[in-house]
This record gives sequence, structure tokens and C-alpha cells, in this order.
Amino acid sequence: MTTAGLVLAAGEGKRFGGPKAPFEFAGERLVDRAVRHLHDAGVEDVYVVLGAWSGDVPNANAIINPDWATGMGSSLRVGLSHLDSRAEIDRVVVTLVDLVGLTSEAIHRVTHSHAPVSIATYDGTRGHPVTFSRVVWDQVQESATGDKGARDFIRDNEHLVQEIEVGDVATGEDLDVRPTS
Repeated sequence: MTTAGLVLAAGEGKRFGGPKAPFEFAGERLVDRAVRHLHDAGVEDVYVVLGAWSGDVPNANAIINPDWATGMGSSLRVGLSHLDSRAEIDRVVVTLVDLVGLTSEAIHRVTHSHAPVSIATYDGTRGHPVTFSRVVWDQVQESATGDKGARDFIRDNEHLVQEIEVGDVATGEDLDVRPTS
């Protein structure tokens, strides 16, 4: 079973004051941090969906979302569509570029579930990353609109979902606003 990593990093970061991908947090760009965590979790093939900002992302394959302004759903669709042509990939772990509380251990746990959909939970609250088996990619792409991503698909297919608790090794903390210090 081959799992690819998909980092959604195309947004303009309105509340943040600009695109988050190139922002340096703790001495590392958010996009590089996300890619590093995926690799450290054992995910070899990593893709990053870019849009409002595009630039070099070492150790990852960049995918440009020309419709980034329509929301995260379009980035998820573009990423999954790109991976469709890679027959050896049968699962994808999706994460967001601004998850500063995410760890490699949390990603590792979620990627080692065999459920069609695996969702990280933080003390019982759902968050990212989320892993999707190839068998559901078409349905996920059809339902991904606006900033909801796969939320509607997951709600309508609870029988496919396994929750994986990661709150003991990570937090669901993200960067919605730029740190002031």
C-alpha cells in the first residue's frame, strides 16, 4: 500500500495578511514544515497544492491550482485529480499548510489505518490530517466545494470513517492570524 502526502497550501490567507505557505514559523517556512512532517512520518511521495503564492518547495512536487480563490475544495480536487494518474498510489494523507500543532507521529498514526477514510482527532474533536483510500477519491472530488473540502462527503459516509486519536502527540492548533511577537 503506497500513501502519498498532499499539503493544501493555495489560499491567500485573508485573515492572516497574506499567503501562509512562505511564512516562517519557528525558523522554518510553514510549507517546508508540513512537507518535513510528512517525510518524517514515512510518506515518501509528497505533493503541495499552491495558488495565491507559488515558489520552490524542496522535497515535494508542486501542483498549481488556478482556481485557488474559490476555496480549499478546489485545491483538494486539483490534488486528487493529479494523483489519479499515479496508479501505484492507493491512499493519500491530506493536511493543511498552517497546522503548527501537527507532528510526524500524528501523521504516522493516521496513515496506518486501513479504513477508507481516517481522520485525526484531538481529544475527540476531528481535525487534520485525513487519509483517503483511492476507492473514495472520485466521491471526495465531487463533493469538495468552497472551503468545506471533504466535510460533506465525510458527513454523508460516516460508515467509511475511522477516527484516530492523536491528541497525546499533537494539537489541532493552526495559524489563522499572524503571530504578533
